[in-house]
Amino acid sequence: RPMPRETRRGAAGTPVPQPSLDRRQFVKAAGVALAAGASNWGCVAPPPETDQTLPGPDPAERDLALYALDEARSAGAKYADARISRHWTESVSAREDRITGVSKSDSYGIGVRALASGAWGFAATRELTREAVARVAREAVAIARANDRVAPAETTLAPLDPVPDGRWVTPHEIDPFDVPIENKADLLFRANAAALGVAGVRFVSSSIGSNKESRLVATTDGALIQQTFIRVNPSMNITAVATAGDFASCGSVADPAGRGWEYVVGLDLPGNAPRWAEEALMKLRAPSVEAGTWDLVLHPSNLWLTIHESIGHPTELDRALGYEANYAGTSFLAPPDQVLNRFQVGRELMTFIGNRTEEGGCATVGWDDEGVAASAWPIIEDGIFVNYQTTREQAAWIADQTGVRNSLGCAYGQDWSSMPFQRMPNVSLMPGAEDLSEADVIAATDHGILVEGRGSYSIDQQRYNFQFSGQVFWEIRHGRKYQMLRDVAYVGRTPDFWNSMAMIGGPGTYYLGASSGDAKGQPVQSNAVSHGCPIALFHDVDIINTA
Repeated sequence: RPMPRETRRGAAGTPVPQPSLDRRQFVKAAGVALAAGASNWGCVAPPPETDQTLPGPDPAERDLALYALDEARSAGAKYADARISRHWTESVSAREDRITGVSKSDSYGIGVRALASGAWGFAATRELTREAVARVAREAVAIARANDRVAPAETTLAPLDPVPDGRWVTPHEIDPFDVPIENKADLLFRANAAALGVAGVRFVSSSIGSNKESRLVATTDGALIQQTFIRVNPSMNITAVATAGDFASCGSVADPAGRGWEYVVGLDLPGNAPRWAEEALMKLRAPSVEAGTWDLVLHPSNLWLTIHESIGHPTELDRALGYEANYAGTSFLAPPDQVLNRFQVGRELMTFIGNRTEEGGCATVGWDDEGVAASAWPIIEDGIFVNYQTTREQAAWIADQTGVRNSLGCAYGQDWSSMPFQRMPNVSLMPGAEDLSEADVIAATDHGILVEGRGSYSIDQQRYNFQFSGQVFWEIRHGRKYQMLRDVAYVGRTPDFWNSMAMIGGPGTYYLGASSGDAKGQPVQSNAVSHGCPIALFHDVDIINTA
């Protein structure tokens, strides 16, 4: 696993200096203003500045997008938006000393969404001609009128300040698509060889996925926004085998990121592979955990997934209101008028923000698919649930409870052929005000288990009862790591679990985990999302043995 900033080390094991910042500086950097001593967070960060040095829209695409809007209005739409996007994907995978797969693909098209007679319609095509664009624009309006006959209520959109020339590119140094396949394969071979150099390691697989998207969004409100999104997804799995045939693996050692190729290079897979291989061997020899009640120290490389499932999903407003019940389930944080500003999800030391502004985040953008500027806002503040994730359509549904009448910028469609709807932003747990290190948190634990890396999990349809595992488990005795364990999983109920959090690490332990694919909707769509968090200590958690 990549380590938090304060413990990340170079290939030779020497500490790499990392910037430090206090909690207020960290929150400000995330795009959220917190007044000293006050409990009110700024809900919307300033809109991204339009950098004219960044690439603007292709003139032909711009004309087609605006033509689509004109055709939709002519057909009777009171609002419409158009998205022209091109998606590039690439994957290189290896096992031991051979390549097992290389793939490249791209997709290009336009999608038009129209609001007519109070309901939505959507149509898309990969034919980028004026005739095809006019056809799908009119089809979107016709579908909206048909939907209006069965729509339970009229759709109302929250206001926004349109951006007529918005431009944004994922911050990066090296475009991963500028790096030859041969270079990526060489990196995988060197990482695999380094792991295989550890006696007892028999199998190693690794891969590097790259994604890039050019997306133009135009709306009848006057927005015209060109963005380029870049993500990379390295992975590695190392398996050690005993003479008796028993085996243990160490995987999930790196997370996807909204960054360029420099992120993959900085992970130093060849330099860290022997350490991960040694962990696999230690797991092989480790005793099985004794089930019971333990204190739990969750490394951020594990905790981020628990955040995703138990905080990220239940705070999606459409899910809380039952719109996702058929496919993805509902939420224990419902109904809004009974839980907003009332429900204590966790202790006072716990604050979560939803944001689309955090550098490196997989859900980080300049603007969402409705032209709403990226922002950061509190979801849980001092342990109390205060807001959901919203789009322009959803904002009015809870405005009376939250006092926030603008969209929080969570509209996203997987690609040009997918209708945008509410998708999860980066949802992150803020580090503590006190600059506690990983060693400090472990030292405060008398009888516990440190869990590192993400593993298998299970959670119910309301996001209430759960079970999570990990990759590496250390028994802690009297404030020190004592021995590695195996077959560990922790179980609990979401509010009970978060209210058992007794200590939280400082900014130096903060780490950004991520998922490259999070499914939702029918037809199903997938998005990538990140979750930041520090290390944290939980008291009296139920541990089960998974053997």
